[in-house]
Order: sequence, then structure tokens, then C-alpha cells
Amino acid sequence: MPHYFTREEAEALLPVVAPILRRIQEQRSKLREGEERAHAVRLRIIKNGHDINETMMEIQRAQVLHLQRLQEALAQLSELGCELKDPDMGLIDFLSLRDGREVYLCWRLGEERIKYWHPLDAGFQGRRPLDEE
Repeated sequence: MPHYFTREEAEALLPVVAPILRRIQEQRSKLREGEERAHAVRLRIIKNGHDINETMMEIQRAQVLHLQRLQEALAQLSELGCELKDPDMGLIDFLSLRDGREVYLCWRLGEERIKYWHPLDAGFQGRRPLDEE
């Protein structure tokens, strides 16, 4: 049976969720940087024919580490019961009930508190103010 968050319950988790989201963003950024670095090394190998195995091994080791850290942070969010919707935006949804139907309480990294909700199928573009009836 799913857990339905109240606004208060979800907001109480924000101080825990925010640093996890920042770690996710950081690890994703490092993974992208590693991919770009590996691509640049591959291009150098193709152009020069040099053996750059040690550099590639270093990049691969770093990528594995960043991926592990990313997976750990994602698991932490999952354990808290919230859903990551967009890691780059820092967008999180909390399953909730509104007028007897399932909805998401929607929060974005940097927002002071949870101010929005949306139907399950609406997404970020369908956000509506919580204080609006």
C-alpha cells in the first residue's frame, strides 16, 4: 500500500531531500564531464595513434565511482518515499491525496516549501498552487 504524504510530512523531509538532490546533480555533472573527457581522449588516440590506456583507465574508475554515488543517492530518495522527476531541475514529487484522489505534491530544489500539487499524469507543467481550491 502506498504512503500518502501530507504537506507537513513532505516538508519535514525537505532538509534531508535537498542535500541528496545536490549530490545527485553533482554526480550527474561529474559523469557528464567524464564522458566528455573520455571522448576527447578517444579523439586524441584516433588522431595521434598514441597509447593512452592509463588515462582511459583513470576515467573509467572515476566514472564507476560517480555512478555508485549517484545510485546511492537515488536509493536514499527512494527509501524516503519521494519520487525524483527531474534531477537537473531538482524536481521531487510526493504522493498525496487531495479531495480523495491521488496527486503529487511537487517541490523544486530552491523552493522554500511545498507550494504546488499536480495530478499524477500532469507533470511539472500542470502544477497548481496548493492554496488554490
